[in-house]
Amino acid sequence: MEYLENVVCTNFKRFCKTLELKDDPRLIEEYKRIHAKGNTWPEIARGMKEVGILDMEIYITGTRLFMIMDTVSDFDHDEAMTKLAKMPRQQDWETFVSKFQKTTPDASAGSKWTLIERIFKLVV
Repeated sequence: MEYLENVVCTNFKRFCKTLELKDDPRLIEEYKRIHAKGNTWPEIARGMKEVGILDMEIYITGTRLFMIMDTVSDFDHDEAMTKLAKMPRQQDWETFVSKFQKTTPDASAGSKWTLIERIFKLVV
């Protein structure tokens, strides 16, 4: 198998975000379970793709979540988050996951996930 090294893809935008979970080990384990492959609601993934999110990963350390979100190159974050909030079942999902998060049940994904500023990039 041949591997490509130093391949740079520039036809997308990347956003990194953070969110704090409630400090309850039982809730954190449940949050992980509902985000395991095949457990998220299908309407949520469809909605994300419809607004231009190409890929998303969420990492955890303690109670801190870290999201990497890759989007189409002309992605307008605020516009997409507003559109996403109106997608089928999106508010139901946000209300459901709010019990795990340090947030309110009526908060949208766009308001509770905080965008992180990149301050370093290793240039190859």
